[in-house]
Amino acid sequence: MVLAYLGDNVYEYYVRRYLIEQKISNVDALQKTSVNYVSAKNQAMFLEKLINNNYFDEEELSIIKRARNNKGHGHPKNCDIVTYKHATALEALIGYLKLEGKEDRIENIMELILGGSLC
Repeated sequence: MVLAYLGDNVYEYYVRRYLIEQKISNVDALQKTSVNYVSAKNQAMFLEKLINNNYFDEEELSIIKRARNNKGHGHPKNCDIVTYKHATALEALIGYLKLEGKEDRIENIMELILGGSLC
């Protein structure tokens, strides 16, 4: 969960930077557009698509599985526990990569997510 805590921040930074680079200058529009990337439902979908495309190596899959199988029982009211755990797993992977100094890998993952090739 600590990795997900860090990963959430890193992930959101990339999303915010991307949206600003898209010349969205209205804060309300930024917030509404960001939901397309930061909602648990969409994060879970991005993770699932990357897994289905065999994008991750064994080490990354291990982090994803450990985070996804974490015994935490809480989740937001607006999504089910499975979706929340998948979203948390993506954030945990991003946090892990950040701590390992694997900025290039984070860039690759975020490029796929933000570039629309997973949508």
